[in-house]
Amino acid sequence: MAATVTDARLPGSDSRVEGGFTAVPRWAKEPVPGTGEHFRHLPGDVTAALRVRARELGVPFTAILLAAHAKVLALLSGDPDVRSGCLLPGRTTPVPFELTVEPGTWRRLVREARRAEAAVPSPGTGSPSAAGAEAVFAPAGQEVTVPADGSVLLGVSAGEEGGRLVLSLRHRTDLLDADCAARIGGYHLAALEAIAADPDAPHDRRSLLSADELRLQLDGLAGPRRALPDRRFHELFEERVRKAPDAVAVVHQGRSRTYADLNTRANRLARALLAEGLGPEDTVAVVTERDLHWAAAVLGVLKAGAVYLPVDPRHPPGRIAAMLTRAGCSYVLTEPDSTGQLDRALTSLPGTRRLLVPDVTDRATDGTDLGLDIPADRLAYVFFTSGSTGEPKGAMCEHAGLLNHLYAKIDDLGIGEGTVVAQTASQCFDISLWQLLAGLLTGGRTLLVEQDAVLDADRFLDTITEGRVNVLQLVPSYLDVVLSALERRPRDLPDLRCVSVTGEALRGELVQRWFASGPAVRLVNAYGLTETSDDTNHEVMDRAPGSDRIPLGRPIANVYEYVVDDNLLPVPLGAPGAIVFSGVCVGRGYVNDAERTRLAYLADPHHPGRRLYRGGDFGRWRPDGKLEFLGRRDAQVKIRGFRVEIGEVENALLRVPGVTDCAVVVTGAEGHGRQLAAFCTSVCAVTAEDLRERLADLLPAYMIPASFHQLDRLPLTANGKTDRKALAALAEDLGPARDAHSTPRTPAERRLAAQWAAELGLPPGRIRRDDNFFDLGGTSLSAVRLAVSLGRVISPRDLVGRPVLADLAELIDSRSGGDP
Repeated sequence: MAATVTDARLPGSDSRVEGGFTAVPRWAKEPVPGTGEHFRHLPGDVTAALRVRARELGVPFTAILLAAHAKVLALLSGDPDVRSGCLLPGRTTPVPFELTVEPGTWRRLVREARRAEAAVPSPGTGSPSAAGAEAVFAPAGQEVTVPADGSVLLGVSAGEEGGRLVLSLRHRTDLLDADCAARIGGYHLAALEAIAADPDAPHDRRSLLSADELRLQLDGLAGPRRALPDRRFHELFEERVRKAPDAVAVVHQGRSRTYADLNTRANRLARALLAEGLGPEDTVAVVTERDLHWAAAVLGVLKAGAVYLPVDPRHPPGRIAAMLTRAGCSYVLTEPDSTGQLDRALTSLPGTRRLLVPDVTDRATDGTDLGLDIPADRLAYVFFTSGSTGEPKGAMCEHAGLLNHLYAKIDDLGIGEGTVVAQTASQCFDISLWQLLAGLLTGGRTLLVEQDAVLDADRFLDTITEGRVNVLQLVPSYLDVVLSALERRPRDLPDLRCVSVTGEALRGELVQRWFASGPAVRLVNAYGLTETSDDTNHEVMDRAPGSDRIPLGRPIANVYEYVVDDNLLPVPLGAPGAIVFSGVCVGRGYVNDAERTRLAYLADPHHPGRRLYRGGDFGRWRPDGKLEFLGRRDAQVKIRGFRVEIGEVENALLRVPGVTDCAVVVTGAEGHGRQLAAFCTSVCAVTAEDLRERLADLLPAYMIPASFHQLDRLPLTANGKTDRKALAALAEDLGPARDAHSTPRTPAERRLAAQWAAELGLPPGRIRRDDNFFDLGGTSLSAVRLAVSLGRVISPRDLVGRPVLADLAELIDSRSGGDP
């Protein structure tokens, strides 16, 4: 593939370059050093109409040109606050020109452009410099110089020829190619034509993109078309059962189920649920560990035409009850060792029917296929994610979206007959479902990797090696752990063919390391949302890319993605905008939550009859047709691969007696040691232990802040909002009070304190000898990383048993003679 140059920034946050000037997104399919020039001619009647408009509005003709140019720059940058270079009459060098392109009419924008033009200082008054500007506009026709290696990427000059307005666009060809320059010229002409046609029309409601570019973005960049079979997953699985009934379907800790056995057990569960009165699209919670019972339960729910709802048996009872209540769930499948928290939750939900999976599956009842007629648009599952209102929201997805995603995984990850797929993710993480099911569509095998193995990198590698795993998916932070283990103790992974990463932004450095020192297997960057039936994009790599930025890849089959503005209009190619989704992937909404569904699930204005999902992710298209992630504009973050809405954590804190106000911020680097830090004000003393204990009853462990700090009042910005930047900086600086007795004493303690600090992202001086690793923000994943960095002298289980630094250092001394 030809080299490409692209660059963009999250709109409204970092869309500026040095000097505060508006950035122009790079777009060059084949970068070539030098400069180019493109001309655009406006029809004579439109030019004449614009001059009439200028007289009607009482502004110079240049004000109309400046308004159009500012609109184009705002569109290209995704930032309404435009600051560019302007070469006005009587000037020999450009000066800064500033204009905020607020929603409204063209008339208003032209008048604002006139005021901005008049505010430019006169020559000889010490005018500020436009050095650093990437775009320079000359509305009076002067030639704009664009050096081949200067800061100016784009120079636009407006002249006249035979009564027609002519735009000349000079551009650096290493950063903007000829097609891009032509498109930018087209945006200018479209803006000018709109002003001429109707200055009272809203400028933010009409696209400036050409029909060809709109077709490309709305259809040409979509995933390939693929016909799906008119059958549901479980029906296709049943075909595999008939073809190879004795083949092994799923394995867990040395025990296995054949296709026939798994199918029979799932059928018994489906029939038992129906006998309890289960109806179409009734929700069934599956509260089990990730084991053989879980596999049978998932298939049984789908076969019964019901909706699968995964619930972690370790969730707090309050959260379990909230999920079941929100989902309107009256049926639960569980197992004998997973009922502790569930029993407490069900005390507030009388009438809930509970079945023990082994009691049903081990009885010699009818285990034949049910043959129910289940349409493609029937709900298949609900996954709950964090919700900003303080209550989790359950994303509903249909059978068609599930099947489409499974086939994408089969195609792009190379899952075929006999392929062994590792199932590693928590059952409450949406990727767990494809990991369980994809191999069962092709005659493959699913290996359920127990959590204890995941928490020990060497044991994990042993497990996937002994299980002859071919396909594996991990979050990037855990891939880092695995790669560190391989770098410290190289070993062959002879059966591994493909590793997919998802759930967090994938760093270029990690990809470089994977291909430099990891096993020689493909790496797939997968991206998607729970609301869009899991992953919608795959970037398949068989070598390290030439850039640190790892794209999300192209959309998978039958998925449409647009990069749009606030009005769902596509933004220019390469410009930053909101990523929205359309097609079979889009789920039905949030269960029993009409208001949040209304805000996020919309009718697709570009393809009537389709649903569109608008989340909070921002990105842009690259010249190679791939999508690139730029960030989010809301308060949602990823912690250990799970989506966390800051608002939900804050709402839970406000339910703690005594807490009057609070704010939660994120600390630590992306993909390594990211933690939540909570700041509270209260009417009485509230300890961190009190807060942690209360939140443990309301939130899953990954949502509980690693640190709690009490303040007299929360800092505010100039406009009266909580100053989260100040709190994030404070969270990095704050540490527990120190005294001489708390300082690490022995060489082992000092070395271990340095290791803790490096792993947790804390200054070395912050670690005390009586500190608890997990109270400082340590997690199961960081415990694995620490064990690897210490050369396996301890295990994560040792750290759980001895989490205090002094105790752990003593254990290490006893095993290694004082050298951790």
